[in-house]
Amino acid sequence: MTFFLERGLVVAWDDLDLEKITELISRKTVSGDRQMFVQVYLKKGALLPRHHHESEQLTYVLEGMLKLRVDEEEIVVCDGQVVRIPSRVSHQAEALTDTFAFDLFSPVRRDRPHDES
Repeated sequence: MTFFLERGLVVAWDDLDLEKITELISRKTVSGDRQMFVQVYLKKGALLPRHHHESEQLTYVLEGMLKLRVDEEEIVVCDGQVVRIPSRVSHQAEALTDTFAFDLFSPVRRDRPHDES
């Protein structure tokens, strides 16, 4: 159930639609005026192609393992780790295992097409 407050919003996470992006990627999204919170499910082998955006991005991996390429550096992040990707920095991600993560973007990504996370 969603509740609108005079100066805010309360959303029941289970009531949000799970958006299927591809056979390997799905997500749930909540946006405010200045930030966007995204729950991402990536099946092993899912690839988010190299891209960049105006938003700074924080990715918190709750479960699984991602191989990230941030600019020219390649790293692996796993359960319990958070990675910060600065604004306008090129990056890509590959799920090395089934992965459950949260992304926080600020400002809100108004440029995001439906096939990219």
